[in-house]
Amino acid sequence: MAPKGKKSTASSTPQEQPPNWPPFKSPVSRSPLSLKEILPNQIVTIPNFWPSSLCKTYVSFLAGLPLVTTPGKPKKGEAVRVNDRFQIQDASFAKRLWEETGLKDVVMGNVQADDGLQLNEEIRTQLWGGEVVGLNSNIRIYRYSKGQFFDQHYDDSNNVIVPSNPTDIPARCVGGETVFYPDPPTKKVAPPEPIIVDLEAGMALLHRHGAECMLHEGREVLAGEKWVIRSDLCVRKSS
Repeated sequence: MAPKGKKSTASSTPQEQPPNWPPFKSPVSRSPLSLKEILPNQIVTIPNFWPSSLCKTYVSFLAGLPLVTTPGKPKKGEAVRVNDRFQIQDASFAKRLWEETGLKDVVMGNVQADDGLQLNEEIRTQLWGGEVVGLNSNIRIYRYSKGQFFDQHYDDSNNVIVPSNPTDIPARCVGGETVFYPDPPTKKVAPPEPIIVDLEAGMALLHRHGAECMLHEGREVLAGEKWVIRSDLCVRKSS
């Protein structure tokens, strides 16, 4: 479990040739994406971010990648994580994921469904912590099978360079929820109830990292598999 505010020093293992990622083909009749606020300025989701057909395509494709199982014993100060993962620097795929899936439009408030969080410039800047300029090119793929989990931890923030030119869950997965643990207002007050984000095929989950990251965990998968495609929103901080 990394301390809050600590910058990550983890590095990815670049691959000589990026995978030939399947294309994104959204149905013409797809409803506008919307942001669902779980906790103000902390946790939001994008329900139905990916249609079920695209989820199935990617699950099949990701299963063929050279996944590596994480060590059972973590380094000192790190949370226990048991999963299979693949990691690559792929700026081209990050750009496609940002621009071709509708993610950019919903994050920037260019499209806003009536039942979602309404973003003006002030709310958008406060929610994301600055001006969002794209996605981190460090793409991570996680597979959680039965008995695998990610213990309570904080996510570090990273400094990255965005070139100027992350989740797919099978329906039969049981367990694997993401659980956030809010801090109590004072030490004399009992901790608030945890915030549980249930699994939903094709949903995107976004939450704060770094100093404002909440303690959270990925619960153990009890049946089936949970697949995650992870990147990070890259924010240009105001000076």
